[in-house]
Amino acid sequence: MSQIDAPPGASTTSVPHKRPGLWFIAALTLAVTSTHAALMSNAILTLSLKASEISDERATTVLSVVVGVGSLFALLGYPVIGRLSDSTTSRWGRRRPYLFAGIVLLGAGAYLSVSAASTAVLTCGYVLTTLGAVCALVACSAVVPDQFAAEHRGLPSAVLGLGLPLGALLGLFLAQLVQPNLAAMFFVPAAVAMLCLLVLAFSLRDTRLEKSLRPAFSAREFMGTFWVNPLRHPAFGWAWWSRMLIFFGVASVNSYQAFYLIMVHGIDPAVVGSSIFAASILSTGLSLLFAPLLAKWSDLVGRRKPFVIGSAVVFAIGLAVIATANSYPMFLLAVAIMGIGQGVYFAVDMALVIDVLPDPKTHAKDLGIMNLAMSLPSSVVPAVAPALLAIGASAANPQNFAALFLAGTIAAVLGALCIVPIRSVK
Repeated sequence: MSQIDAPPGASTTSVPHKRPGLWFIAALTLAVTSTHAALMSNAILTLSLKASEISDERATTVLSVVVGVGSLFALLGYPVIGRLSDSTTSRWGRRRPYLFAGIVLLGAGAYLSVSAASTAVLTCGYVLTTLGAVCALVACSAVVPDQFAAEHRGLPSAVLGLGLPLGALLGLFLAQLVQPNLAAMFFVPAAVAMLCLLVLAFSLRDTRLEKSLRPAFSAREFMGTFWVNPLRHPAFGWAWWSRMLIFFGVASVNSYQAFYLIMVHGIDPAVVGSSIFAASILSTGLSLLFAPLLAKWSDLVGRRKPFVIGSAVVFAIGLAVIATANSYPMFLLAVAIMGIGQGVYFAVDMALVIDVLPDPKTHAKDLGIMNLAMSLPSSVVPAVAPALLAIGASAANPQNFAALFLAGTIAAVLGALCIVPIRSVK
């Protein structure tokens, strides 16, 4: 019997640590990947096209406002929704209600984005999409420590780590499949995510929290929603900074590559989705080739740090190449290098992150704080990008994308160095 059918008085405060079957892992994979697809198809492609439709002359500014505000909601949403999930006493469990919330918000966000005729309405649509993705990803992330014993978390951790690049590929594939119909480019990825989340919701044997065991909530606990003391938990703090800096590099490319390809390499806006999709196939294909092999090697030798540091450096090299690319083939070479580094980093770093979580009672909240490191750069990059793009700008070169990507390169190198001080993980 699924926990959704459990009688109201049944105690389900804990789930024995076991190894769910391959069907559940497949459902989790589809849910994580499709949720990232709905979000990343917006961030990489459709929001740029919609911004140009609203104001061709101010498209980069419109995009910066939309992504910046949406990312601010993600910053607040990840830890807050994580804490709410940890404290939820619904008979449906602690995680399943947030999967359902994600379904509703993703659908509403797609509808509002399609109908937007102004920056304000497009921003509202992206905020709803972002919150929907946050609800879903918080629930999916917490499922791993909830449902899997420590010795069985390797594969589901890799699923969470690789969900972003896989989702970006899936989202771009679905979007370019229906281009240039912009409405369909918004709706199709959202619909796929909604269906996959529904499958996971009814596949999950969720944990029900008894009201008597609900954590106390005070002003002090509320402040803890956004904070893990780095002095008490230095490994968590260093892992957070590493991830934040790496994702600064990721965001610098993801948010502006459509404009970069159009303005620098002369790609036709009508088919830029296909060009980005081709690059994503290359990047994700190499991620899928190298990430499982090196993640398995990491398990065999019992070490995480060398793989995380090395992959971050490789990613930084790819960013440096993209900053100096003078042709689309050179751009593809850069993307290939980035794909290898990014894939291995996402796969192994997630296992490292779960190893340094400070409190087994607050998995969702602490993973929510860690997810801030993924979403914060999406706010920071749009805020600093106009200044970086304006460096040395001229009539012939109105946007200095090289400066933006070199800033991402520096951030990625610093992210690699942040792993070095971690002592609790080899």
